[in-house]
Amino acid sequence: MSPRANAICLDDIDRRLVDEFQRDVAITPQPFATIGAALGVSQDEVLARLVRLIDIGAVSRFGAVVRPHAAGASTLAALACPPERLDEFADLVSGFAGVTHNYAREHDYNLWFVVTGRAQADVAATLAAIEDRTGLTVLDLPLERAYHIDLGFTMFGERAPKTNACACTAKADAQDKRILEAIEAGAPLVAEPFAAVARQLDMTEADVTDRLAAMLASGVVTRFGVVVKHRAFGYRANAMVVWDIDDARVDEIAAQFANEPEVTLCYRRPRRLPHWRYNLFCMIHATDRAQAQATIARLRLMAGEAVREQNVLFSTRCYKQRGALFSQTRRESAA
Repeated sequence: MSPRANAICLDDIDRRLVDEFQRDVAITPQPFATIGAALGVSQDEVLARLVRLIDIGAVSRFGAVVRPHAAGASTLAALACPPERLDEFADLVSGFAGVTHNYAREHDYNLWFVVTGRAQADVAATLAAIEDRTGLTVLDLPLERAYHIDLGFTMFGERAPKTNACACTAKADAQDKRILEAIEAGAPLVAEPFAAVARQLDMTEADVTDRLAAMLASGVVTRFGVVVKHRAFGYRANAMVVWDIDDARVDEIAAQFANEPEVTLCYRRPRRLPHWRYNLFCMIHATDRAQAQATIARLRLMAGEAVREQNVLFSTRCYKQRGALFSQTRRESAA
């Protein structure tokens, strides 16, 4: 049995729920009944299984994954924490509502986190507050170009062909943002989730479903469905690989990396000389280090002389993981 199968106790229905419904869930009044019909179980059983998977930490939520900057602002940031204070500073950073992801990684910059907000001013305020509270300088690495961002790969089967949602340029409007705000922690786990959202927003159910379907079609929402926590399924050798690539060739090399099945994220971010020289980032999710290193070696060979330097930052601990924040209504000055 594979390490993934041993990570948590799942039956065949759980596995199918996870693998088949991370995307392409029908935006219908009763989506869980539709899922249940495909799985051969009742709507209530689908809901009970999702609640259980969330409770055991295998699933983050059931809902929308939004393309970066399509409905708000965000950045990737890092701190070089004294090792003996890493957990202390990680808890402090995780306490900020705008921080959605927070990981320890193997590097002098050992704490990496994503900050989101309704606008760039929210992101800047959170970063300033983190600097003030920690006394450390934040390495701020905003997204310059996304080549591939999709963590919705299958846990037990073959990875599906990649899509190019990053090429979309559509933006959410004010009504779209209200819906995304209402479901940022996940759609309600009830028989008619979109009706519940509609009541909350004083909209009709059809307005909510039509707008969600339109956001999916335009690429504002890249997928809608089960959002998993990969470490729970045995993906514990997760590496952020950073590359110093000749600027004239970075788009060419990134396009090659993005097509590799094991590369789940690929994007360009700015250098911050002299402290940070890397301009291309890849994320690789693997079940063990040997598997990750084999992929990295293949990428290095593929890039050839375009690579000036490379570094591998394995994740060692996940402190926080949640969906993008759209409901931040004030600039944070403290956690």
